[in-house]
Amino acid sequence: MTNTSKKMTKREMFEQIKANYELTAEEVAFIDHELELLSRKNSNDKKPTATQLANEGIKTAILNYMEVGKGYTITDFIKSVAECAELSTPKVSALVKQLKDDGIIERYEEKRKAYFRLV
Repeated sequence: MTNTSKKMTKREMFEQIKANYELTAEEVAFIDHELELLSRKNSNDKKPTATQLANEGIKTAILNYMEVGKGYTITDFIKSVAECAELSTPKVSALVKQLKDDGIIERYEEKRKAYFRLV
């Protein structure tokens, strides 16, 4: 018994059509092409965008600024790291969160204020 509440993916739909219908060579070629596009779209070997590359440079600058054992706020980064000077607080916060999620830095709180330090 199949679960009818689960929506079929585009890939599953194309494979069903290919398996259950008599198709012309042109129709099969079209479906194969669409399946190839789906595979390419979902592959992990995409090149990073220009923004992603720029963000990596900013994250590196933040890490170079930090000293082991010292805590920093987002405001500290904006005031002291040249690459962060023109950025908004949410943007810097998002980049710092990525570093935290990668396990490079850790977040802790003192008197309800968030600080970050190198792991």
